[in-house]
Amino acid sequence: MPATTAARRDVLVRRIRLFVAATISYNVIEAIVALTEGSRVSSAALVGFGLDSAVEVASAAAVAWQFSAPDPEAREKTALRFIAFSFFALAAYITVDAVLKLFGIEEARPSPIGIALAALSLVIMPVLSWAQRRAGRELGSRSAVADSKQTLLCTYLSAILLIGLLLNALLGWTWTDPVAALGIAVIAVREGMTAWRGDPCCP
Repeated sequence: MPATTAARRDVLVRRIRLFVAATISYNVIEAIVALTEGSRVSSAALVGFGLDSAVEVASAAAVAWQFSAPDPEAREKTALRFIAFSFFALAAYITVDAVLKLFGIEEARPSPIGIALAALSLVIMPVLSWAQRRAGRELGSRSAVADSKQTLLCTYLSAILLIGLLLNALLGWTWTDPVAALGIAVIAVREGMTAWRGDPCCP
């Protein structure tokens, strides 16, 4: 391997570690806020969003573990499997909780804090995802790209969550909260399957 290529590889590995650290830090805060607020207002969507943040932390930690090894590729399959299982577990929990809420077990109350959190994540997550995905593709790391997709998933979830919370707050449509949660579950299953297959990240 040429020296320049090796040097570039080292740069990319350091970048991925940095992006992973940033993702973990933000998502820890996001998870705490979403889970606390979701429990307070009985919001399946907010709780699901918070759990997704926790899963993202676990996913980022798996990638950090992979890239802490001298040969990251040797740990890639294990990291991908962990990411996939995290998605599936998230989807299962959200689905059960959302169905219970949808059939009137408990209605969600409006949450200005949840709305603000969703809007903030809608801005931050795409930037982190794009940066990590770019580095992961150049490095040829499927797990780094899979983790970046999980971060991008947070963008979609933020949009779904924001719509659901706004409709509930402005129009009193409490059913939009569990419906938004089910949308989160569907996306999580899809991304879990992608990670499980280990779809190539590069052409």
